[in-house]
Amino acid sequence: MKMKLLLPFLSFTLMAYADTPSPFPEGSKAKDHGLIGAGEGPAWKEGSLYFTDGKHINRMDASGKVNVFRDEALSHSSNGLLFDQEGRLIACESGAKRVTRTEKDGSITVLADRFEGKKFNSPNDLAIDSKGRVYFTDPRYGPRDDMEIRDDAGKLVEGVYRIEAPGKVTRILCSNSERPNGIFITPDDRHLYICDNNNNTHGGSRKLLHYTLNADGLPTGQPSVIFDWKKGRGPDGMKMDREGRFYVAAGRNVANEYETNEFKAGCYVLSPEGKFIDFIATGPDEACNCAIAGADGKTLYITSGNHLWSVPLK
Repeated sequence: MKMKLLLPFLSFTLMAYADTPSPFPEGSKAKDHGLIGAGEGPAWKEGSLYFTDGKHINRMDASGKVNVFRDEALSHSSNGLLFDQEGRLIACESGAKRVTRTEKDGSITVLADRFEGKKFNSPNDLAIDSKGRVYFTDPRYGPRDDMEIRDDAGKLVEGVYRIEAPGKVTRILCSNSERPNGIFITPDDRHLYICDNNNNTHGGSRKLLHYTLNADGLPTGQPSVIFDWKKGRGPDGMKMDREGRFYVAAGRNVANEYETNEFKAGCYVLSPEGKFIDFIATGPDEACNCAIAGADGKTLYITSGNHLWSVPLK
C-alpha cells in the first residue's frame, strides 16, 4: 500500500511506503558534533571514526576527541576512505590523483596512480568486494585542462576502475554515466551502484544508478536509474545496511548557479528499488558522505559542510 507523505523540510512530495520501515527511531534528528573537519570519508575502525577535511585525515576516538591521523603532506586532499578486510585504510587521494593504502606500520603503499600511463583525474570514492578488490571512481570537478585519460574516440574519460593488486588496474566503466562519484558493491558482488553526480553542469545527471555485475565483477548491459535528484544537488556518498536500505548523502540548503535546493541537504534512505523511506536533515550545506558505524553498528554518521552529524539507528 502506498501513501503520500508531505515532508516539511522538503519542497516537494515524495512517496513513502508503509511496508518499508524507517531505520530511525520516531522523531530522530541529526546531532551536530560541530565544525571538526568532517568534509568527507567517513570510515569506522575499532572504536574510532576517520574522516577527511581536504588537508588531513582525522580520527575521532570514543571520547569524541579529534586528532590528525595523516597530515596534509601524506593525505593529499583525501576524499573517500574505507578499511579493507585486514584493517588497512584505503584512501582516494584526489590531490595526488592516486589511491593509497596505509599499512599497519604507518607506511604508505600506492595502489594506483596511473591508467595506461596516464594520470587519473581525481580519485573520489571507493568500494571493496568480497575478494578484496578495490573499485574506485575518478571524476573531475572544476578545471579540466589537465585531464589525461581519453577513450578510443579521443573523448575525456571520467571512469570507474578496479585494483587487483598494487599497480594492476582495470577500467570497468568509461561510459553510461556522466560523472561517477559515490560507489557501492553489494556483499554478493552481483550489484554495483554509482552516484552519478554531474552537479557543476546545467542539466547534468544527478542520479543513483544500478549495474548488474557478471562473475568477473564487470558490469553487464545498461544501468537502471534508482533515484533522480533532478536539478538539485545530486548523490555524493552512500552506504547500505543489513536490511538492504540505502543511505545516500545528497542535497543542499542554498541554491547556486547549477543546483536548486529542491532537495535539502541530508541523508536519503531508499530501498534498492528506489522507493523513498525516510530523510534526515543536516547542515550547514552539501551533505557529502556517510557511514554506518559505532561499537554496536547502530549509528549513522554523516559529513556535511565540514560538520559531523550522527543519528541513532534502530
